[in-house]
Amino acid sequence: MPLTRKAYRAAILHSIADPAEVGIEASYEYFEDGLLVVDNGQISALGHASDLLPTLPADIEITHYQDALITPGFIDTHIHLPQTGMVGAYGEQLLDWLNTYTFPCESQFADKAHADQVADIFIKELLRNGTTTALVFGSVHPQSVNSFFEAAEQLDLRMIAGKVMMDRNAPDYLTDTAESSYVESKALIERWHGKGRLHYAVTPRFAPTSTPEQLTLAGQLLSEFPDVYMQTHISENLKEIEWVKELFPERKGYLDVYDHYQLLGERSVFAHGVHLCDDECARLAETGSAIAFCPTSNFFLGSGLFNLPMAEKHKLNVGIGTDVGGGTSFSILQTLNEAYKVMQLQGARLSPFKSLYLATLGGARALRLEDKIGTLLPGTDADFLVLDYNATPLLGYRLKQANNIAETLFVLMTLGDDRTVLQTYAAGNLVHQR
Repeated sequence: MPLTRKAYRAAILHSIADPAEVGIEASYEYFEDGLLVVDNGQISALGHASDLLPTLPADIEITHYQDALITPGFIDTHIHLPQTGMVGAYGEQLLDWLNTYTFPCESQFADKAHADQVADIFIKELLRNGTTTALVFGSVHPQSVNSFFEAAEQLDLRMIAGKVMMDRNAPDYLTDTAESSYVESKALIERWHGKGRLHYAVTPRFAPTSTPEQLTLAGQLLSEFPDVYMQTHISENLKEIEWVKELFPERKGYLDVYDHYQLLGERSVFAHGVHLCDDECARLAETGSAIAFCPTSNFFLGSGLFNLPMAEKHKLNVGIGTDVGGGTSFSILQTLNEAYKVMQLQGARLSPFKSLYLATLGGARALRLEDKIGTLLPGTDADFLVLDYNATPLLGYRLKQANNIAETLFVLMTLGDDRTVLQTYAAGNLVHQR
């Protein structure tokens, strides 16, 4: 196979560490006139254009962007494929919202043709918004995962997904059994996990919709396939937490339910965690588990405010999640806009560099993929974005007032959305062009 080498010239920015651990200035690299060199789907060089241009062959193809910023592709650590058709559903908090909107919407995925159609729409929306990796909930139907992975494989995307396991406290038309969920999940793991850039996640919806037998089998899958992921929800809503106490009175708390069934670990991602206590954060950190911070969803469903400083105190891995359809946008930029407000309401600040970290390297660390995605370091996958400073008249005007990259980044995260993403690249291939 002939070597495919291309270079991309623009302002370039990426996170290299968590600002909470090393300070803001040591947490990122910025090249005002940078060059990114890609060889066969991987980044081979990154630096100042003046340093790298003399090292390149004269005939290399160089794409030069004016008034643009190259960043790593965004990483969405919590999103629901089957809820694409119910974004913006009115008037309920979590438990009623599930029964009124979510379960009927997810029931449509019994039809493979419907699953194929939505998977295509869903992936196009991810890429249009600059998301190159996502941790995705399917529905209870195996075909929801097959449709998603089939579409993702065609574009060589790095994606993680799983079939929902749900054998109680849901409509009969949408439940599986403990045994069938195990058999179907195992078959999906054997078909898809590690195929290309695809990974599988064992996916019990949340503790109230799984029997102890099903949670036991979820833990068994993790034992049998130790490099797969686990995703579920935790401590999103106060009524949900009370319900868990009623269903599992023998356990110390919500997290202890998952802990008891061996579901914590380095590839386990828990969505929300709005009402976690200090001890639960400590236990999550101790086991290497991660949290997906989902601010738009937490606002929309009235769930509460995630305590990011407490997570930072425990050095708990945290990524950002859109949580479509409880979340109201596929845009990571708009999700970071809401994350800033979550912190403001708690009397804290969210720096634009911490936001960038959450959307890129923080998400990669939550998924244990920081050697492959989340930065623009040589040797990583060439998953990156080109953000257009002139995407809208207001954005273009406002950015002319910015005096440094911190201001520029914050404005992009406040005023930016899908229109800001000029191009999205995955494994060096152009997969979205505005």
